[in-house]
Amino acid sequence: MPAAPEAAGLLFGSRLPLLLRYAELLVGPGVERGLLGPREVDRLWDRHLLNCAVLTEAIPDGASVCDVGSGAGLPGVVLAIARPDLHVTLLEPLLRRVTFLSEVTRDLGLRNTTVLRARAEEHDGVYDVVTARAVAPLDRLTRVALGLCRPGGSLLAVKGERAAEELHAVEADLPRRGVERWSIEKFGSGLVAPPTTVVRMIRGRDGRASRRGGAKTSR
Repeated sequence: MPAAPEAAGLLFGSRLPLLLRYAELLVGPGVERGLLGPREVDRLWDRHLLNCAVLTEAIPDGASVCDVGSGAGLPGVVLAIARPDLHVTLLEPLLRRVTFLSEVTRDLGLRNTTVLRARAEEHDGVYDVVTARAVAPLDRLTRVALGLCRPGGSLLAVKGERAAEELHAVEADLPRRGVERWSIEKFGSGLVAPPTTVVRMIRGRDGRASRRGGAKTSR
């Protein structure tokens, strides 16, 4: 496993040992069970762990977070490690992944996490923030995951270089789907390369959009 970069210490501080243990679980049982591809081990830090960790900038103190399609725990487990003030629900439909997530949270002693086996469209919880990484195109994601956000809450979709293209394809429908504002934001400049690109959608407080959005911002 590659050594942890300096940025990991800056982002996690005293919580770094927990992250290192999680990294060991990812490259060990995670790879053995097919939750992380063997080719991803060499880019574990920049592409996966730090790429997820910088999302903490987008999440308010004490927020309830639902990580949709959590998979191996990216970004949900990383957020729970970095931010013990959060309560993170790891939502995942596949049993083998749920089993891994349960083992990981027990091993790390993460008391601020709940592992739940369900699909987003089957779950009736409501959260301050919903995260999704490599789960589905924005078109489907807004239909199945936006309803998990409380009114005024955020859906944070981690996307790559096609973020603007995906957003453009669905922008016209977002107000009808209950999105009040939306933007493309970048996190982690100077800490991870490339910075993490996120499409943020804010659910309307009355369940409907109050205005048309679409301005792209970065931070």
